[in-house]
Amino acid sequence: MSSTPHPNVWFIAGASSGFGRQLAHEALTRGDAVIATSRHTAPLTDLAARGAVLLDLDVTSDDATIRAAFARGESALLGSASKAHHITHFVNAAGYILEGPIEAATQQEVFDSFNVNVLGIMNMTKNQVAWLRKRGQTRRGPAGRSVIANFGSLGSWRGGPAFAYYAAAKWAVSGFTESLAAEVKELGIDACVVEPGYFRTGFLNPGGGHRIVMQDPLDAAYEDTRVGHVRAMLGEVDNQQPGDVVKGCRVIVDALTRSGSAQGKDVPVRLPLGQDCVDVIEDKMASTKALIDDWRAVITSTDHE
Repeated sequence: MSSTPHPNVWFIAGASSGFGRQLAHEALTRGDAVIATSRHTAPLTDLAARGAVLLDLDVTSDDATIRAAFARGESALLGSASKAHHITHFVNAAGYILEGPIEAATQQEVFDSFNVNVLGIMNMTKNQVAWLRKRGQTRRGPAGRSVIANFGSLGSWRGGPAFAYYAAAKWAVSGFTESLAAEVKELGIDACVVEPGYFRTGFLNPGGGHRIVMQDPLDAAYEDTRVGHVRAMLGEVDNQQPGDVVKGCRVIVDALTRSGSAQGKDVPVRLPLGQDCVDVIEDKMASTKALIDDWRAVITSTDHE
């Protein structure tokens, strides 16, 4: 007589809002277990009411603090009604945009941005790989493999005025995750970078904690430039984004569990979301091909005879 498969166990860093929070709800809806973390989890009563384990965790914490959070989360599930407690899916969704022109950023603003958006994700990932590798098969999900997913962005593919530091961070995350995928595949771990376009998540809401304007964005100098135009556009598109976060999270969970719309597919190394993101990628491919074609003779002239 076959037993009911154990559910997936999700550890979601950055579950306070947006994709992280909705991913937690989507996983819970499917009967999976969720460990939801944020710097401050007190407002996440909706997730707690559905059975999620809540943990306060800053992604810039040291290794010992991060690994202790993994252990606390699994121990809490072990003492609950959950059928499983071994983490099978790690999701790193914490992040924010630093808005303003390149010259206006202070050293501290740049460091803080990269500390959360890049170094925090890298350090979380490093500890997650070790956690999964040392426990081998016991940490793998119903599909037989564990998963680490990081959040990139449409900004992983296109830089632009007023969000240079955000684009740089997301390019770093996507490149890092591609390398991660190649490195851990043989360990039974899949890695994926989720790259959403513009989604209606509250990410751009003023005062929401995810859209941070530089202390002195030099408004007078940049008001009538592309920097000023992009900053105005970010305000105009807020709450009008084309992407539906509920649909997006449904696709993410499908892709990371190889179920539903992703049945029969492998976990993708990169998962763009939204027509706007597809448009940007296709434009990037076309412009890069045009550049190579135009410069091919010059570029290849540097090789040894």
